[in-house]
Amino acid sequence: MHFKDDQDTLRRILNTVEESGHIKDLDALLDRVLLDARHLTRADAGSIFLVENNVLNFRNIHNDTLFTTPSNKYIYSSHTLEINNQSLAGYAANTGESVVLDDVYQIPAHMPFSFNPSFDEASGYRTRSMLVVPLKTSRGKIVGVLQIINALNDQKKVITFTDRDRLVLNYFAVHAAAAIERAMMTREIILRMIKMCELRDPHETGAHANRVAAYAAEIYQQWALSKGIAPEEIKRMRDLIRVAAMLHDLGKIAISDLILKKPGKLDPEEYQIMKRHTIYGARLFENATSELDALGAEIALNHHERWDGQGYPGHLEDISAGNLTLGPGKRGQEIPLAGRIVALADIYDALVSKRAYKEPFPEAQALDLIRENSGQIFDPEVVAAFFAIYDIIGAIREKYAEAPSHSQFCWITP
Repeated sequence: MHFKDDQDTLRRILNTVEESGHIKDLDALLDRVLLDARHLTRADAGSIFLVENNVLNFRNIHNDTLFTTPSNKYIYSSHTLEINNQSLAGYAANTGESVVLDDVYQIPAHMPFSFNPSFDEASGYRTRSMLVVPLKTSRGKIVGVLQIINALNDQKKVITFTDRDRLVLNYFAVHAAAAIERAMMTREIILRMIKMCELRDPHETGAHANRVAAYAAEIYQQWALSKGIAPEEIKRMRDLIRVAAMLHDLGKIAISDLILKKPGKLDPEEYQIMKRHTIYGARLFENATSELDALGAEIALNHHERWDGQGYPGHLEDISAGNLTLGPGKRGQEIPLAGRIVALADIYDALVSKRAYKEPFPEAQALDLIRENSGQIFDPEVVAAFFAIYDIIGAIREKYAEAPSHSQFCWITP
């Protein structure tokens, strides 16, 4: 290995460390970490597990051979492993040691772990060489595991991982682990803020926030791809929307319990008060110091506007004014794109989720209502993006299905 190659590798790691500090969302960071780990080792595929609730949770997968067209539905798969020596990832997390295998189907009998061939059998892929590295911080805390699969030579033939690959990836993993730990803390802080709202409104849950935010990020990406927006800009905005959309309903914390916890529909006066949660939410981001703050305010304020101008809170001169009167609704592209996207994501989740006054809509009925209201409630281009990634929408619902969603207020009612 030439000195120049080592310099290039070190430069790539340092660039990744620097750039990862600007990534706000945990999922976006994991995607970047996995991509860079594969580039450093010339690998065809890979996956990441994170340590959560004392188990390893599957969080991301890449496979250039199988996934010839971009699809994020695989990152929403739910799969866990025990932290013990029986699996490769479990062994790395349990012992803190990396593992290099020339052929996963030829693991020596004395090794405590085994390879699970179920993915290969289901997909037709052939896993051979594998490098498994714990994501261990400089303090020794293991936050996850990197599995890097099938090193490739210049002719795209599978070869074995080298000692240098192991050394480079272990060094990279220390820096990646620190960035991941920070992103996990940020995600946890956001979820705790949502739990605060849940103390006031029992229907406001982290599961709903995760679903709406994931829907919004994926809808934005599809919309942006259809517009030919540059990949780096798509990644940047997808990252911001994924975080900001989780906070779309924080303004409900300023609404009376008599309204939030009312078991049925609101009367007209109560509904007018409820509409102000959009303004209260935007006010939480006043004096924005970052693009994320600005986007959080934009989404909170605009996610109940309608394409036909019949939404709320409408045009307002100053959201910090004491006695605000709701203005005429924003119409069409007067509504910021992120607000139009979160409007669809939020209403879809409300339709297919149980409410105090209704059972979940059948999926087909919910989809028909979205189609019927394209050009009225919803931006038609956002609706088109939603249906283009409907397989991903389903994967998100399954991943975050452990709790009902929050709001009994949406523009489409039974």
